[in-house]
Amino acid sequence: MRGFRPAASRDCLGTVPLHPAAMSGKSLLLKVILLGDGGVGKSSLMNRYVTNKFDSQAFHTIGVEFLNRDLEVDGRFVTLQIWDTAGQERFKSLRTPFYRGADCCLLTFSVDDRQSFENLSNWQKEFVYYADVKDPEHFPFVVLGNKIDKLERQVSTEEAQAWCMENGNYPYLETSAKDDTNVAVAFEEAVRQVLAVEEQLEHCMLGHTIDLHSSSKSGEFAAALALGHWHGLLWRKEHALLCQGGMQWKAMAALTAVA
Repeated sequence: MRGFRPAASRDCLGTVPLHPAAMSGKSLLLKVILLGDGGVGKSSLMNRYVTNKFDSQAFHTIGVEFLNRDLEVDGRFVTLQIWDTAGQERFKSLRTPFYRGADCCLLTFSVDDRQSFENLSNWQKEFVYYADVKDPEHFPFVVLGNKIDKLERQVSTEEAQAWCMENGNYPYLETSAKDDTNVAVAFEEAVRQVLAVEEQLEHCMLGHTIDLHSSSKSGEFAAALALGHWHGLLWRKEHALLCQGGMQWKAMAALTAVA
C-alpha cells in the first residue's frame, strides 16, 4: 500500500470532547472537505468511495456538493459527510462559505500536474481563513496525491512527503480513483485524524480542566479548540436534515453561476 503517515506528537489539548457522542458510543457525524485545483480528481475520489463508481467523462464541479457514507473505524461508528468543492477561482465565493464546521480537510493534488501540487499552500491558507480555524498547527489536514495510475509523474512521492513534513507533519497518501487505490484508506485516515484529537481531549478530561482565561499557549489553544469544535457541532445540528439518507446536494448558487 502506498502511503506515508508521519508520527504525530501532540500535547494535552483540553477537557471538552469534539462531540457528545464520543462518550456514548453513538455514531459521529464528521464533515470532511476535499480541496484542490480543478481537475485533480476530487469528485472522482468522493464518488468512488461512496458509490464505487468511476466516470472518466465527469465534468468539473460547480459550487459544492456532498455525499454521505456510514463506516466503522477502529471500533467507532461514523457518518462521514464528504464535501466536494469547485477548484476554479471563479467559484471561490460559492465554495468558501461551506468550509466552516469542517472536522478535517483533504488537500488534494494530481501527481501528473505540478501546478496543482505547488498550489497546495494556497488551498491550505484559504481553508484556514474561511473556516476560521483557531489553531492551524493542530487542525487535521490530510494530503492526497491522486492519479497515480498516470504513467508520467511530475511530483515524486519523496517531494510530496517532504512538503507534508515541512508544512504541518501531515499524513500523505497516494491514490487513484480510477483504479480504486487507497481511496478507502484515505477517507479512513481522515476519520482517524479527527478521532485522535478527540481521544486526546477525552484523556485530558479525566484529570484536567480548561482555564478559559489562561495566558499560556496551551491554555489558549485548549480554549480555542473547545470553542471552535463546539461551533462545528452546532453547525452540524443546524444542517442535519440536509444529509439524511446520504443524499447528494448542490449549492443553489451554482445554478446562478451557470446561467
